[in-house]
Amino acid sequence: MAAAKSGWALALLAGTQFLLILDTSVINVAAPSMGRELDISPAALSWVANAYLVSFGGLLLLSGRAADLLGRRRVFVSGLAVLILASLFGTFVNSAALLIAARTLQGVGAAMAAASALALLLMLFEDGPGRHRALGVFAAMAGAGGAAGTVLGGVLTSWFGWESTFAMNVVAGLVLMVPAFRLLPEGRAERDGRGMDLPGAVTVTTGLALLAYAVVSAGEAGRNAPQTLGTAAGAVLLLTAFVLIERRAAAPLVPLDVFKHRTLRSANILAAMWQMSLFPMFFLVSLYLQNVLGYDAVGGGLGLLPLSITVVLVAGSTDRLIGRFGLRTVMCAGFVLIAVGMAWMSRVSADGSFVSEVLFPSLVLGVALPLASITTQVAATAGTGDEESGLASGLVNTSLQFGSVIGLAALSGIAAARTGAAGKESAAALTEGIGAAFLAGAVIAVIAALVAARLRTPAPPAETGSTRADTAPATH
Repeated sequence: MAAAKSGWALALLAGTQFLLILDTSVINVAAPSMGRELDISPAALSWVANAYLVSFGGLLLLSGRAADLLGRRRVFVSGLAVLILASLFGTFVNSAALLIAARTLQGVGAAMAAASALALLLMLFEDGPGRHRALGVFAAMAGAGGAAGTVLGGVLTSWFGWESTFAMNVVAGLVLMVPAFRLLPEGRAERDGRGMDLPGAVTVTTGLALLAYAVVSAGEAGRNAPQTLGTAAGAVLLLTAFVLIERRAAAPLVPLDVFKHRTLRSANILAAMWQMSLFPMFFLVSLYLQNVLGYDAVGGGLGLLPLSITVVLVAGSTDRLIGRFGLRTVMCAGFVLIAVGMAWMSRVSADGSFVSEVLFPSLVLGVALPLASITTQVAATAGTGDEESGLASGLVNTSLQFGSVIGLAALSGIAAARTGAAGKESAAALTEGIGAAFLAGAVIAVIAALVAARLRTPAPPAETGSTRADTAPATH
């Protein structure tokens, strides 16, 4: 019965991850309709999507610590409640300012739910093959959510209007929140006398939010724009202040000693790098299919369906690959395959076809995604105890989120710059820009593979049980 309950708990947590990643892409398809109906400028419209990323990325560390102190289930359910209320609000708004506010609040709820969801997973599944399988399911749902967002966004917007992309979260959030009280343990860490470290929380949260804002602004307004430089400088100052505060704090939000562990440090860097190299692919492929090959929004999204299916199939066997070949070998293979797939994608042409230009390299990337994502998360959370799961989940989620923000801004900026240089009005110029961005993603993946080759990974523990009981230690 305990195994059955843990299986349902994993389905609940993975479903939440699917929804949160879905929300990063579904809005991109709905945004043009919002702009037309509400007469929103392109600059303001971009922040309807970006506000979610900024608040999501900025609050992950604080949410992880709050989950440790207040209870992981409590923070998880509270995050879903914030997401539901923000989405309900977004369904009825009629201006750019209110849409941005709704998306910001959605990001707040997403940060709370994401940090506590991974912390609960780490608590429910012991370090070893059982956790590897659980992380595989988690990663598969994240990959599927990224691809499904473009399909679902197109279908909902075409059939029911852009408001339905917000209403969807209300229904999905309630479906996830109601069984959480029965399926998930409270998961509060033992009190260790540490508080919330408010000075550290304020500086790191504001600093990370400003950093995300600066990265996104660089893609919109330019790297040398006053708003980009100003927010980047503010982020550096606040994050420097955070480090100084943590060095002196009696109960730091993020004990800096954790970064002395080479495996944890490298794994978080690699988690960011796989997102930087691969996450922009979803946007770039959709752009190529719709703006070059002439697919509609739904067709462009369906073009990513083979990749999603491959991710789900491969994720289920990744734990066995790790057990047979070792964590570092599988991780390196994942990054090498990302490089191969992105380099293959870089050969797109204006007169190409879906099968020749997208299908086969996307299948390679579908294999690569779970290999890279699961191994980096395993390395970043290896040996994590109950009392540290919130911190570990906050760190790796922050790495993943900022990798996606930085990667999307950088690669889309490369695509725009190359397209502008080649001639803005032609499909050939757009294709050249997209190809350059894919090639840049391949270069990032090659660098990540070299870093992964030097990673010191812990010896895998024997499989002595896959889950932890809610009220008692696991038996061996």
